[in-house]
Amino acid sequence: MPYVSKRFLKYAAAVLSATFLSAAPAISADKVNIITDAGFLGRHAYYFVAIQKGYYKAENLEVNVVRGQGSADGIKQVAAGNATFGFADAGSAVLGRANDNLPVRVVAIVYARAPHAIYALKGSGIEKPKDLEGRRIANPAGGAIPKLFPAYAKAAHIDESKVNWVVASSESLPGLLALGRVDAIGQFTVGEPRLKKDAAPKELVELTYSDAGLDFYSNGIVASETTLKNNPDLVKRFVRATLKGLKDTLENPAEAAKIMQQAHRELDVGIAEGEIVKVRSLATVPGTPLGHIDPKRAQSTIDVVKSAFSMKHPVTVQDVFDTRFVE
Repeated sequence: MPYVSKRFLKYAAAVLSATFLSAAPAISADKVNIITDAGFLGRHAYYFVAIQKGYYKAENLEVNVVRGQGSADGIKQVAAGNATFGFADAGSAVLGRANDNLPVRVVAIVYARAPHAIYALKGSGIEKPKDLEGRRIANPAGGAIPKLFPAYAKAAHIDESKVNWVVASSESLPGLLALGRVDAIGQFTVGEPRLKKDAAPKELVELTYSDAGLDFYSNGIVASETTLKNNPDLVKRFVRATLKGLKDTLENPAEAAKIMQQAHRELDVGIAEGEIVKVRSLATVPGTPLGHIDPKRAQSTIDVVKSAFSMKHPVTVQDVFDTRFVE
């Protein structure tokens, strides 16, 4: 038998290994989409951070972010299978389960503190909740703020029947307020930087739901029961990558705002950065991991909704929240 050098054997093994690897079929990424609560704004930057930094790719995911038109609509889209995931309000998920039996659950919380608020201009005669009676408030159809307004009205001791809601797109709200075409608008506190800029030099009046004593979870990632049952690993990978993007975003709002603008050139970087700072105040709870769902606060969220609405069916924490996916 002829002599064969060790160097040649190593070379031959490397060639064979490379041949087999190149011949093996590539594992295609799982294609998923997530629908936002409303439009594309700085508050959504962490999804784009996770895309650009390869966090989704590392989890074998190809993610497309879809423009939403309110939490209630986003939940319906997820329930119908038109979106894999949604970024939606937990209170709206409770209502969707109780009254429409929508099979959607919250799998991670982003807004651990409630951001719901109503904004008016100083000098408009609106300074306290009672002043909203007889006024016109604009908000997208199906948005979380009008959905939970009855709970706020009850807590703030105002007559909700005397408040008139006007349907308007999320993008039009700052202009409607600044031009005085409505008396007030519904807006999450994360939208305050844009409102402040558009209203200048006028100042804003902020009436938050939390100031009335309401304590509940707001927006988080939602998924359908079908996805949770058939592909829990997909959910785990998506949540894990998204929370990495969220962590980076909250640690470096300026960088995240620039990444967001690369995806949506129409965004004002300064406003986007301001929104991210607001998200940080909502998402971070000392001693609690990002995304964590506390069953007690989940129950509190259900109780807030129950206090303001008649619910066709009783709802438990397990019906609306799934705590398996945040490590």
